[in-house]
Amino acid sequence: MTMTSHHGSDRDRARRQPTRTEYPRRRPDQTQPKSSGSGQNSTAKGVWAKIKAVLDTPQLNYKVILSVTLMLTAIGLTMVLSSSMVTARTPDTSVWSVFLNQALYVIIGLAVAWLALRLRADTIKAISPWLLGLALFLQVALFIPGVGVGAEIGSHSWIRFGSFGIQPSELSKVALAVWGAAEISSKTRQSDEFRPVLGRFLAVGTAMVLLVLLQKDLGMMLTVGIVLMALFFFSGVSARLIALVGGVIALLATGATIAQAYRSDRITTWKDTLFLNFREGSTSGPSYQSYQGLLSLSDGSLTGTGLGQSRAKWYYLPEAKNDFIFAIIGEELGWVGASIVVVLFAVLGWFGIRTALAQADPFLSMLSATLTLGIVVQALYNISYVVGLMPMTGIQLPLISAGGTSMVITLGSLGLLANCARHEPKAISSMQHEGRSLFDRMFLLPEPLPYRAGEERRIERRNTTQRYGRPVTRRESTAGTAGQDVRRERDRNRRAQQRLPHRDRVPDYDGTNTWHRQEPLPQRRSRSSENRYSPRRK
Repeated sequence: MTMTSHHGSDRDRARRQPTRTEYPRRRPDQTQPKSSGSGQNSTAKGVWAKIKAVLDTPQLNYKVILSVTLMLTAIGLTMVLSSSMVTARTPDTSVWSVFLNQALYVIIGLAVAWLALRLRADTIKAISPWLLGLALFLQVALFIPGVGVGAEIGSHSWIRFGSFGIQPSELSKVALAVWGAAEISSKTRQSDEFRPVLGRFLAVGTAMVLLVLLQKDLGMMLTVGIVLMALFFFSGVSARLIALVGGVIALLATGATIAQAYRSDRITTWKDTLFLNFREGSTSGPSYQSYQGLLSLSDGSLTGTGLGQSRAKWYYLPEAKNDFIFAIIGEELGWVGASIVVVLFAVLGWFGIRTALAQADPFLSMLSATLTLGIVVQALYNISYVVGLMPMTGIQLPLISAGGTSMVITLGSLGLLANCARHEPKAISSMQHEGRSLFDRMFLLPEPLPYRAGEERRIERRNTTQRYGRPVTRRESTAGTAGQDVRRERDRNRRAQQRLPHRDRVPDYDGTNTWHRQEPLPQRRSRSSENRYSPRRK
């Protein structure tokens, strides 16, 4: 009995004890070298993760658009001064005259951009018909005898006010973009009213293109046509209709080219420049400007001759401060300086399209994409015909070429684009939760309002972690200005939430942007109880 119980207890004790199996440790093979592929992959993934985190930063599009605009404007002022010092010197003027005029236009343009930054999205929609009406009125006024000037230079497209002049076709680009985006985005493609809206927009756009064509300004007609095509493309219409509109614009441009002998000579010049087929005597005729532009670019080499050391501006290169200012950039700053300008325009285009894709408001999305495409394609065409890839049309380089109306309208357009970037949902949420930037507070920019509509378009990105909550709705004002009430209520809510424990801070997005205490957490009962976190008895 005793022995049996003893062996039985040992057997039970052995059964209760878990068995542990000892595995020999594997030593790494010293003969085979370690693979470095996994380490390189992890490093590349880490770098890409950091880049992605930077690109997902709220307000990044807004800050980059403003920074690139200011940098291109500064480069433009510097190059206008450098390229115009020789030709600006006359018995009545100084070498600074062209630069000072351009600086004045830049100041006016920055003021217009500041006003554009302060506008609400609904305000931009409301003024779009008036802006279009003003542009059409100025276009028609050009044909009144004694009003329009510029026929002596080949295009009847200027209205002179004393020593200043405006070019209505520059305003027509922005007016068509704003009004077209407001009209097309007001109706969905599935709506029965979308086709009449599209027909009305097509009629107005065609009238705008024909008015510019009657002024004999082929370059400006192409820029207005680019805006028209961009709006058609981003509206989501069929490719057949887009091809039809593009074909009509191409036919009009071809007819305008054939009708004027000097434009036909530009086509011949373009073919000679493209294949470097400069025959004897061709460099002194219609090909002279293109030939001198290529010589300027070749003189610049890699790093350039130095700022202000251009030889082409000494009456060799016509329009050195306007159409062919990129050739002066390539000569004085070399391939490096010219590449910086191209990269800045590419960055502007990329972040402009990012702004369009990040919008919740269809109007702001279409407007930002159209403005971006209009500015970047114009810059691309100017650079292309300077280097000999496209025929010359007289299109200026935005923000860099000397010009009053072009500078003011372009800065105003970029102000609208930056305003669209401020109204991104993630940017609005970041401003409301973390505060606005120093630039906004210094220039008294109002807090942007989130987009609210019956059918709100949701922007969802795969594999993206949202760090910021959705923007709060508009808060009603009880006294003072809306901005003061918003800041006062935000500070009061912030102090209220700081007095609460962290677990009780729950945001309420029901339209009041208030913070409230959540229901008390269930109290813990005895450890031996099965339902350890049962609700508290009332």
